[in-house]
Amino acid sequence: MSTIRIGIVAGEASGDILGSSLMQAIKRKHPNVTFEGIGGPLMIAEGFDSHFPMDRLSVMGLVEPLKRLPELLRIRRHLKQHFIDSPPDLFIGIDSPDFTLNIELALRNQGILTAHYVSPSVWAWRQGRVKKIAKAVDRMLTLLPFEAEFYHQHNVPVTFVGHPLADKFSIEHAELAMQKQSARSALSLDDNATIVALLPGSRGGEVKMLGQCFIETARWCLHQRADLKFVIPAANDQRRQQLEALLQQHGEGLPITLVNGQSQKVMAAADMVLMASGTTTLEALLLKKPMVVAYRFAALSYFMISRLVKVPYFSLPNLLAGEELVPEVLQKQVRADMLGPLVLAGLHKEAQAQIIDRFTDIHKTLKLNASERAADILLTMIENNREQR
Repeated sequence: MSTIRIGIVAGEASGDILGSSLMQAIKRKHPNVTFEGIGGPLMIAEGFDSHFPMDRLSVMGLVEPLKRLPELLRIRRHLKQHFIDSPPDLFIGIDSPDFTLNIELALRNQGILTAHYVSPSVWAWRQGRVKKIAKAVDRMLTLLPFEAEFYHQHNVPVTFVGHPLADKFSIEHAELAMQKQSARSALSLDDNATIVALLPGSRGGEVKMLGQCFIETARWCLHQRADLKFVIPAANDQRRQQLEALLQQHGEGLPITLVNGQSQKVMAAADMVLMASGTTTLEALLLKKPMVVAYRFAALSYFMISRLVKVPYFSLPNLLAGEELVPEVLQKQVRADMLGPLVLAGLHKEAQAQIIDRFTDIHKTLKLNASERAADILLTMIENNREQR
């Protein structure tokens, strides 16, 4: 079996998870393969040769990337030159589009096969980026079906492979019930209580925008239903300190349990989730949890973003359904008197049964053994490219 060599750049922890799973799938199908570029500890554990530590690319916000720009440009120049001088059979950019698409474009212009795994949110805003993507990639692999539809419309070769997260969750309702019981036991929560999970986000800015309001929503709900219990997962030590301060100021006397991390376990234990918009809403969907999704931006950010966004919904469950399956609450509407009634409505058994059925249908569309499908497509690309030479 001939040796193949694949270049990969993953810029953050989620890309490391995807990359390691993809490497495993490729090695199962073609053991004589080497991987190099930039990856994290999970990819390195699979035999990946990382030219730079992945955390050098993991920068967020507006100021930090600017401060690190000379280093980031130097790393990118090195990777371009390295792969041009020693062409791989395929180069894959995993997410991190601002960094990886530029490399893909340079390599493809040199006749090197390229693919991109995880679509940027080009379907939602800055849609003009699709022109660069069309020039940079031989194939886009998307995790969500509506992303693939967008690329089809713009004549970009694309395959929807399914979502790796969906492969890790059970579709069986009986198993989900067992997970709920197990999660409550692990978190020392009452088996018989009605529990609402509060997830105001994992970033400091999100908790600042939503934390107090979520606590006030818990108080509002308790005035209507005194039997409710609430649980908040703190993403890290900094968020725990931030949430403890908010609870001291606004949550005195409320039955709110604060736990370290374990957001997925907290959602599994809950009957209802009030949460910030983000990828965690997909986890809630896969756990078949009724939810209310809220988000607040700073006024200037909202002014700018609201003029760029091209989609009718901002939560993943609604984007996947193509309709408002779960309530979305934005900006000034994010208040206890708006959120509270929606949370209580989501606890009704009939409403819960309907949403569980819809979430199960969506889960089935995403549970496609994504890493295996992606590996098949990428290896076929390499094989076809070799035959054409």
